[in-house]
Amino acid sequence: MPKSNIDGITLGVFLILFVIFIFLGFYGARWRKGDMNKLHEWGLAGRRLGVFFVWFLMGADLYTAYTFIAVPAALFGIGSLYFFAVPYVAWTFAIALLTMPRLWTVSRNKGYVTAADFVKDRFNSRTLAILVAIVGIVAELPYIALQIVGMKAALSMLLLGLGIGTSSVSSLTFINEISLLLAFAILAAFTYTSGLRGATLTGVFKDALIWFTVIVSIIAIPIFIGGFHTAFSDIKAPAKFLTLPSSFITAYFSLALGSAIALYLYPHAINGSLSSNSKNQLKLSTSMLPIYGIGLAFLALFGILVYAVSPALSAISTLKPIIGASSAADLVVPATIAYEMPNWFVGIALVGVFIGGLVPAAIMAIAIANLFTRNIVKEFKPLSEKAESSMAKWVSVVFKFLALGFVFAVPGYAITLQLLGGIIVAQALPPVFLGLYTNKLEKRSLIAGLIAGVVSGIGLYYYSHGVFMKTPIGLIYIALIALIINLAISGIGSLIAYSMGWRPKIIVKDEEIMKSL
Repeated sequence: MPKSNIDGITLGVFLILFVIFIFLGFYGARWRKGDMNKLHEWGLAGRRLGVFFVWFLMGADLYTAYTFIAVPAALFGIGSLYFFAVPYVAWTFAIALLTMPRLWTVSRNKGYVTAADFVKDRFNSRTLAILVAIVGIVAELPYIALQIVGMKAALSMLLLGLGIGTSSVSSLTFINEISLLLAFAILAAFTYTSGLRGATLTGVFKDALIWFTVIVSIIAIPIFIGGFHTAFSDIKAPAKFLTLPSSFITAYFSLALGSAIALYLYPHAINGSLSSNSKNQLKLSTSMLPIYGIGLAFLALFGILVYAVSPALSAISTLKPIIGASSAADLVVPATIAYEMPNWFVGIALVGVFIGGLVPAAIMAIAIANLFTRNIVKEFKPLSEKAESSMAKWVSVVFKFLALGFVFAVPGYAITLQLLGGIIVAQALPPVFLGLYTNKLEKRSLIAGLIAGVVSGIGLYYYSHGVFMKTPIGLIYIALIALIINLAISGIGSLIAYSMGWRPKIIVKDEEIMKSL
């Protein structure tokens, strides 16, 4: 394996910045101090975040290890199909602007903390709310696991650059796992004490590091290698990496559409949106989030740029038979930076990627802890405000470590974890998104549709051995097929119920969704 620019200075920069990250995480408990014995204070930062902090929080929330590890790795390992992430993030914010301000408004008016709270009242169904909560939790776990994959990639590059693990994969794996356990223990501690406030402050810090890394790298590296022309024309990348094959057009479009639909159904995206202090500020911060999409587009290009960085390509090729093709592909961004940028900069980049996995993992764990405590446990056992908050804190710790299992249980490229979660969480669209616009959907039909969508989605995933299903028009992302089944059952069932005399019971009024009261 060629020698990189990683050395003692790189390690020093990494550790110093990580200590700052830890300080900010624990300082969050004192920042804009609130009563952490109340769930909305711990889990939503008291709903007091302004435009600036919501923008950074959502950026930290949504632009994760998926952005700077999974997409470039898939582009490098599989091809141009995975550039779908760029239109996907463009479309998803249009969906967010149509849904999140409404959900924020009704949540503020009614005191909701989760989407399942809204579903329970909107459709007068505790069962449906519990199912929505379960779907959100199950879908979120592989997304947390994706963050761990990104953290492992940054750690592996750092350790290999320092000469640790170059002679023994077992020693690299052992040190990696110990480091991850320590990092997650620290994360669990400050999440427990600081909640979403700690995640917000560390999110601002993480985004500052990532933006600095992306802007400098995307300017400097092409200059070092002779421009983008070298990456796209002079290298020997397979044709499918540069041009989308016609047989993958439906796969590309359906991946982008399905992922766009799914993103704001994830508990962490909803949680971040509900933390805003006003509907207008939420709209403004959401409308500025496409700026992050520019960074994603440039980061995705690392999957091609690496072909022009021969030492990085050589290192990945050397490691492929040792750690596996997918794990080696995860090193695309860290390796490209490690072989082209100075030692101090590599330290900044690697710690940015590392905490870029920790921060979203914290936000995701908070979101699913809210769901589990408030919409599952509390439905069967009454809890005081203090007990509810205390349980959510401990549950967030448990779920962080539970997600570690997904890294080993689901093989393949890291992006598969996100796409698998998307198949599951997309099935919450009828009760959550459609529920924001109509109450004319019958609860038993929604329950049947949700179950059918999840079961068919998971079944098709295993039947197809992947996230695509062959259809007469081409490959289609399974999330959309399952969602169509879900919508058909929900819609037809509601029509039948309506024809038999069923009428919705109004608990949530339309004006409570439209404007603050």
